[in-house]
Formats: sequence, structure tokens, C-alpha cells
Amino acid sequence: MAGRVIDLIGKPVSLIPTPALIVETEIMEANLRRIADFFTHRPANLRPHFKSHKCVTIAKRQLAAGNAVGITCAKLSEAEVLAAGGVRDILIANQVVGEGKTARVAELAGKCRLSVAVDDETQVRELSAAMAGTGASVGILVEVDIGMGRCGVPPGERALAIARVAELSKGVEFLGLQAYEGHCITVLDPAERREKVVASMLKAVETRRLIESSGLPVQVLSGGGTGTYDMTGTMEGVDEIQAGSYALMDCYYAKRRPEFGIALSVLTTVISSNGGDHAVLDVGVKGVGAEFGVPVLADRPGDEIPFFKSEEHTTIKVGGEPLKIGDRVRLIPSHVCTTCNLHRRIFAVRDGVVEAVWPIEGSGCLE
Repeated sequence: MAGRVIDLIGKPVSLIPTPALIVETEIMEANLRRIADFFTHRPANLRPHFKSHKCVTIAKRQLAAGNAVGITCAKLSEAEVLAAGGVRDILIANQVVGEGKTARVAELAGKCRLSVAVDDETQVRELSAAMAGTGASVGILVEVDIGMGRCGVPPGERALAIARVAELSKGVEFLGLQAYEGHCITVLDPAERREKVVASMLKAVETRRLIESSGLPVQVLSGGGTGTYDMTGTMEGVDEIQAGSYALMDCYYAKRRPEFGIALSVLTTVISSNGGDHAVLDVGVKGVGAEFGVPVLADRPGDEIPFFKSEEHTTIKVGGEPLKIGDRVRLIPSHVCTTCNLHRRIFAVRDGVVEAVWPIEGSGCLE
């Protein structure tokens, strides 16, 4: 199969076997330039999030676009994939727990500049123990919960207590804080979203000031995302923005960040049709992430997807031009991150021709 895929380079999109993940490279490149340009004259930098696309080629292109200090990822296995691909500055924006995993952290820290998020002293001590005798060190970012209700400690003294333990522990280096205002992304109105974002992130900035006033230096406050990059990214005291979806986009984020083009779609084939108001595509929930709603049919505004629950099929209520068996249809997912995790490769397309085939090395990296 690998050889057959490579043979498609230079061939028209119509020859790609479906379902297939495709990216319009010109749109993606414009997205990368847009966000890099935004940070050109600002104190904050990008640390693009790998979890959105899980593709090392795209991660390197994000770095090459400029104003990026490294790559963010969600899991240890993703960090290992990035390091193997040549990325040298990696933040695991999650807690890494367990002797087996901390041993892997220690090994990885000898190959790149590695940082890890923590929200408890136990995690700091486990990492410190794993680093003993390696000659390497791992950076520590204390995660502060500013409204997500997920990982992280409350703003204030609790974060300071963990920072002090990290500062005194061997093999680890206290670098600063991590905070994510993702609970604000659901707000469609930009003014209201900005108000909620600033109020939330100020909690992290104030925690930073508390730690600094105690005598501990804070090198970095990392957080934010595509939905808030121009809000969090302009705040004093915030140093890194962990945006990821901007590169490829999806129909959910497009409503919130219309300045970025939708570069990603799932190419499908009509496998059944009554020649009128009913057609079926060859992909379902096993190939399209739909946590934020059903996918959107590209270039077919008169058609509707009444439900999206089948594993291998998408049923279309045709309201426009009838679809024939063998027709190609593109679906725009509502969630780019889970869609990319379902595929093993991306077909990079320019002007209707396959330009390259990029492996999604982080697909299935869950641990």
C-alpha cells in the first residue's frame, strides 16, 4: 500500500483511494504565515500544538514559519515521535505519571529540551527520581486551573508551593506556569470571548506575580490556543501561545476564527445513490471526528447530513444536483484533532494534484 500511495505523487486528486485525508497546501501555508506574522512584533511567541494534526512535517513547517520557540504536545508518546523527527524543543502539556513513563521522560530529556506540566508535588518528585544519574534535566511548568475544571491547581499559593518543591529538586528545573482558557472558546461573540479570556488568564498572570514576588523567577507562562491567540497573546505576562488548529482548521473553529482558511477535508466517494434525494458516502465516524457536530459537505450547500452515527457510512439528504455512484465529495470535519488521529497519512494537494504524502506519525499515540 505504501508504494501505491507514493506512486500518486504528481497525479490528480481523483486517483486517491477514499476515504482519505487531504490538505490544500496553499491554504495551510497562508494560515502558517498569518499567525507567524501576528507574533512578529509581540513579546509572546508561538509554541504550536502537535495534537491538532500529529504530523511531524506540519510541525516542522510551523516552526519554519517563524516566531515559534518549540512544539507543544499532549502525550509522552507524541513527544517521542517529535524528537525522533528532529524537533528539539518540546513541551508535554500534560501530567506524566508512573515509573515506566517517567523513565521514558528521562531518556527523552537526553535527546531534546523537554518540559512537562505538573499539578502536584508527587509528580515533581517522581520526575526528579527518574532523572537521577542521567546528567540531563527536565523543565517543569506548574499548571493552573483558570476555569477549565480539568487538570491544574487553583491560582495562588498552591502553585507557589509546587514551584518551591520543583526549585529545590534535582534533575528538574522550575520554568514557570501553564494555563488554558479553553472554556472560553465556545463563546462566538469576539468581544464577549475577549472579556472572558482576559479575566481567566489574569488569574494565571497574578499567580506568576505571586511566585516572582516570593523570589522565584518565572521564565514562561504558556497557554492559549487558536480561538484566543490574539487575546491571550497580547497580554502582559504571557509568553507562549499553544495554538494548533489554525494550521488546518475545521468547521467548528471556522466560525470563531474566520481569518484562517479551512485546509483540511476528508475526500470520500459516493457508493450508493437513488439518483435523487438519497446518497451514501464511504466514510463514517471511524474516519471523521464529529464531537462538535456533524461534518459539513464542501461545495454542496443544498445537501444535508441528517445524522452522523454510522461507522463506515455517511447518509446525505440531497437537495441540490443529484449525486451519482462514483462521484467524489469532500467532508469538512467539526473537529480536526480527532479526525487526524483516525488517519495514518495526509495527502498534500496543490492545484488538484498530489504534491506529497505526509505520514501522521502521532496517530494513535495515546499514552
